[in-house]
Amino acid sequence: MSTPLVEARGVVKRYGPTTALADGRLTVLPGESHALVGRNGAGKSTLVSILTGLQAADEGEVRFDGDPAPAPADRDAWRRKVACVYQKPTLVPELTVAENLFLAEIHAGKTRRLNSRDGRGPGGCPPGKHSINRQPLNRGFISWRRLRAEAAELLATWDVHVDPEARTSDLKVEDRQMVEIARALSFGARFIVLDEPTAQLDNREIERLFTRMRALQQSGVTFLFISHHLQEVYEVCQTVTVLRDARWIVTAPVAEMPRTALVEAMAGETVAEQAVHTRNSVSTAPILLDARGLTSDAYQDVDLTVRRGEVVGLAGISGSGKIELAESFTGLHTPTSGTAQLDSERLPFGDVQAALKAGVGFVPRDRHAQGLVFGMTIGDNATLSVLDRLGRYGFVGTDRKRGFATELIDRLNIHTEGPDQPVSDLSGGNAQKVVMARALASEPRLLVLINPTAGVDVKSKESLLARVDSARDDGTAVLVVSDELDDLRRCDRVIVLFHGRVVAEHPAGWHDRELIASIEGVAHG
Repeated sequence: MSTPLVEARGVVKRYGPTTALADGRLTVLPGESHALVGRNGAGKSTLVSILTGLQAADEGEVRFDGDPAPAPADRDAWRRKVACVYQKPTLVPELTVAENLFLAEIHAGKTRRLNSRDGRGPGGCPPGKHSINRQPLNRGFISWRRLRAEAAELLATWDVHVDPEARTSDLKVEDRQMVEIARALSFGARFIVLDEPTAQLDNREIERLFTRMRALQQSGVTFLFISHHLQEVYEVCQTVTVLRDARWIVTAPVAEMPRTALVEAMAGETVAEQAVHTRNSVSTAPILLDARGLTSDAYQDVDLTVRRGEVVGLAGISGSGKIELAESFTGLHTPTSGTAQLDSERLPFGDVQAALKAGVGFVPRDRHAQGLVFGMTIGDNATLSVLDRLGRYGFVGTDRKRGFATELIDRLNIHTEGPDQPVSDLSGGNAQKVVMARALASEPRLLVLINPTAGVDVKSKESLLARVDSARDDGTAVLVVSDELDDLRRCDRVIVLFHGRVVAEHPAGWHDRELIASIEGVAHG
C-alpha cells in the first residue's frame, strides 16, 4: 500500500462546550477520488477546515505524504499541499480570469494579497516565472501582456478551455470551478477538496465535470469529493468515508458499499423502503395557474396549467428553458409574448414585488447569491417577504417580527438558537429551510421551487420535500424545477422541456428511464 497523500488521525475540534469533531479520521491515497459524506452537522466542514489549514485541531494529527502538516501560520506551505473549491464561488466576479488566477489567496470568500515571493510559476513551472504577488511585474508595474500569456499557459496546462480575458462573472458555474481548480494547481497543490461542486450544475454539466476530474486524476491530482447526492459518489469516487455525529464511522471501497449500507451508515438507523407518497386526485380541482403561449429567448409557445393542490415538475437539460420559464412566474423575466393568470387574475411579469403581492412564493436556485442576506439574522431573512404585515407606515414591530419568525422556525424545524442568530451560522440544510420559510410566510397561492434540495443532506431533503406535501394539502399550486429525480417523484406530473419547447408530460409513477430519455432528447428525436 502506498503512503497516503493525506491522513488524519483522531482529530478533535471543540468550540467552547460544543464538540464539532470528536474523532475525525481520513486516509486518502494518491490519485484517487475519495468521497466524504455525512448529514449536515456530521463534522465534514470542520474536518475540511483542519485539512486545509484554516483551523488547528485541538487533538490528533494531519499528515501529507507521511510528513506532519505545515504550521497553521505558514499559508505558503498549506497552498502547496491542498486547496478547496467551495460550493460558494470564491473568485472575484469583477476581475478577469487571468486576474483571478494570480491573486495570492482566496478562501471562503475572502481575498488577501501577499508581499513575500514564491519560486513557482504557472502549473508548477521553473523558479523565476513570476512573483507570489502572482502578477508578473515589469519595473514594479504589472505586465498585463505577460499576465494574460501566463494565464493562457496555466489554463492550457490543465486543459481548461476558458478565455483568460473573460470576466469571471460571465462564466458558467462549471467553468468558474475549473478556473478555481487551475488556480489551486498553479501553487503546486495536488490535493483538491471539492465541496458540493454539482449543487448548481445540471446533468450534462455534472458529467463534464466528472470527465475533467477523471482526466486530472490521470495527471496525478487527488480529490476529496463532498456531496449529498450519493449517486455521484458511485459515479466518480473509488473510496468513501462516512462521518456521523462528529465521528468517523467507516471507510470502504465504493464498489463494496451498497447504497442502502451507505445511507444506514450516515443515518445510524436501518433504512426502510422509501414510502410511496399517496396523492389525492386533483384532476377536477380548479386551475390556479393558467399560462398560454408564453414565449421568450429561452422558451417558445408554452401552455401550462397547475391546479389547486397540484405539484407539477419541470425537467430538462441545461438550455431547455425550464428555469427561465419558472422564474418568469416570479417576476424575474418578461416573456416577449403570451399571458398567465393566477387564480383568474393577470400575473404581472418583470416585477418581483408585484408577483409576490399577486400570491407567488419563490425558492430561488442559488441560496447564496439569491436566497439569503448573510449579514442579517434568521428572523430577518425569514420575514423579508411579509414586512408589510408586521407593522404600519414603514415601521416593523420587533416583538411581532420575532414571534412570527419563531413560528416559521418551528414550522420548518430549523435547528437554531433562535431568530436572532445570524443566518451565516447555519448549515446548508437549515439555511435552505430559512429560504423555504420566507417563501411560505406570505401564504402563497403559487409556490415556485428551483432546485429546492440542492446541497442539503438526506434528512434536510426529506424535511424540505415534506413542506411540498404540506403546501399541496393546503391547496397551494406548486411548481418544482429540479434535476433531482427524488424531487420530481413528489410531483403529480412532470413536464419536460427540450430546447425551449414542451416535448413530454409524465404522470406520477413514471419510470426513471422514461423520464431521463425525455430529458436527454432520446424519446423525441
